[in-house]
Amino acid sequence: MVIRLKQELIVNSFKTIDGRGANVHIANGACITIQFVTNVIIHGLHIHDCKPTGNAMVRSSPSHFGWRTMADGDAISIFSSSHIWVDHNSLSNCADGLVDAVMGSTAITISNNHMTHHNEVMLLGHSDSYTRDKQMQVTIAYNHFGKGLIQRMPRCRHGYFHVVNNDYTHWEMYAIGGSANPTINSQGNRYAAPTNPFAKEVTKRVETPANQWKSWNWRSEGDLLLNGAYFTPSGAGASASYARASSLGAKSSSMVGAMTSNAGALPCRRGRQC
Repeated sequence: MVIRLKQELIVNSFKTIDGRGANVHIANGACITIQFVTNVIIHGLHIHDCKPTGNAMVRSSPSHFGWRTMADGDAISIFSSSHIWVDHNSLSNCADGLVDAVMGSTAITISNNHMTHHNEVMLLGHSDSYTRDKQMQVTIAYNHFGKGLIQRMPRCRHGYFHVVNNDYTHWEMYAIGGSANPTINSQGNRYAAPTNPFAKEVTKRVETPANQWKSWNWRSEGDLLLNGAYFTPSGAGASASYARASSLGAKSSSMVGAMTSNAGALPCRRGRQC
């Protein structure tokens, strides 16, 4: 099943899109928008080759449609929304981000996804000046960041981010970036640096001088750093800050390969246990 959307699929509150039991691709057109809603699950989809769309009338519910300006071409765009779970999807090669969460979004879990062939993978936080994103809390767990990725896994602003038990097998520039004083708690991940000698650092403070970012709370705890990869920590390690960036118990980084072996859309069969 390949679904080519002419315009964004706008998801309402308390909805689940679940592709288990079918091989569902949303591709080569518009993709998914989660805006001003809460309690949404996106599960088991292949989402790729998303394109900018808009400047059109788009339906947002059975009883409403309205004018939409241009969408960026994200696979999944989360805007001013909360309690969102993006799980077991295969995401690649979109015009903008694979998962972007902005404008006061929070309580987001991005887990068990397989991401490949993309430049700016994940943006969490609208802008350095948009301070409402200080409330943002995001868990990034059990994902496989795979072939053909360049940067932003994720790129964070302002909020609190728990990056736990992910497998980073490819990046060309950096894995985790940020600006505007985010708290980043990296635990039990496996970071395999590329062969490029100028891209060994896992972290990047974006357009910020060292005298500012040295106070940001970024830590690496129990991570496995391979092929010369290194994580540059910072901050005084305030316990309250890391408590807000801790959502689940990290397993040993030695288990990451097994934990992420089924990342991406699951090959389930209808009528059988998945």
